[in-house]
Amino acid sequence: MATQISAPSVRCERSLAAIKPALARNPLLLSQRGLPASRKGGSVKYRGFSVRAAFRSHNTAVSRLEDLLNLDVSPYTEKIIAEYIWIGGSGIDVRSKSRTISKPVEHPSELPKWNYDGSSTGQAPGEDSEVILYPQAIFRDPFRGGNHILVMCDSYKPNGEPIPTNKRHRAAQIFSDPRVVAEVPWFGIEQEYTLLQTDVKWPLGWPVGGFPGPQGPYYCSAGADKSFGRDISDAHYKACLFAGINISGVNAEVMPGQWEYQVGPSVGIDAGDHIWVSRYILERITEQAGVVLSLDPKPIEGDWNGAGCHTNYSTKTMREDGGFEAIKKAVVNLSLRHKEHISAYGEGNERRLTGKHETANINTFSWGVANRGCSVRVGRETEKQGKGYMEDRRPASNMDPYVVTSLLAETTILWEPSSELLTSVKEPINV
Repeated sequence: MATQISAPSVRCERSLAAIKPALARNPLLLSQRGLPASRKGGSVKYRGFSVRAAFRSHNTAVSRLEDLLNLDVSPYTEKIIAEYIWIGGSGIDVRSKSRTISKPVEHPSELPKWNYDGSSTGQAPGEDSEVILYPQAIFRDPFRGGNHILVMCDSYKPNGEPIPTNKRHRAAQIFSDPRVVAEVPWFGIEQEYTLLQTDVKWPLGWPVGGFPGPQGPYYCSAGADKSFGRDISDAHYKACLFAGINISGVNAEVMPGQWEYQVGPSVGIDAGDHIWVSRYILERITEQAGVVLSLDPKPIEGDWNGAGCHTNYSTKTMREDGGFEAIKKAVVNLSLRHKEHISAYGEGNERRLTGKHETANINTFSWGVANRGCSVRVGRETEKQGKGYMEDRRPASNMDPYVVTSLLAETTILWEPSSELLTSVKEPINV
């Protein structure tokens, strides 16, 4: 059905609030979705209900703003906008700011270094606050379009020393080691996230102060009573493809209001760059939708799945004939460094890795074929073919992909346990 209402107006706000709070709070989002090509009115659809917004001729501020946001400047100037992105002091927050570049670029080396106030991000003292941004990777900007770009950066002191929260620098060193380069490490990262209602910080689609029905019908589901936030997931999917992120799929997760997307296969340092920029894009989309993004590994206590960032991993040797033996050797190395990996796999992960809800217990390393209750899972096809990849199921949704991917490469390629250590430790549990 369709309803003709005025917008923006108090009446419009109240009508939309009953349909989708995010639209009601964001008239610009309404105009973008409802009036893609015409200023005379267009449909906004949400869960089977259609709203037609008819803008009054004397109130065109929203449509003028939309015109400016969608303005194509390329016929008039070669200059582009570069959005410099970096990781803040918490190790999980993404920050960004914009600058004008004189012409389109193809490689990060063509971009100037920049600086920011590290005292405002928890990364430098106020009396010596300048932190330098080094451009490292370029992606197309899905928000501005045209030749505009997103630039993934890492952070350094003015003397060129990486700051403590710069995990990319160490990862790049590991991935440039000739032994690692020769193994061409592939990563496929499954990023889970939870969408929260803005005012109450409760999952999207859940009754405020209450709970939906038990888990079961929500995973990969469809329907207004089971799927919450599909428009955000789909918008993110397309935006990542536009940007050049190597996104390979999306799906609704087991807990309602929770989603997952997969990035990869990516080689070496690219995996971290692509995950971080994909997270930035998701933050921007949820900002526009009026929804809060959470990467908490256990956003809701109780009988609800947590949120992980399962990391699929293989080396050239693992992918070749006889590679299953290399996988088993890597599993042994991972078991011997279990505590070190757990300490680097995300804050609050102990609330998620309980041995329940498709997780292994945080204190015990285990591996198995097709078993999602293990620390490391090997697929049936890998077992059958005798080669392939493994899945490290321990990383939390808020893990740093630079840390996790480089640690996997270091432990399985560069690190050689002593013979004494090997003989003193039992074989990792295979369940």
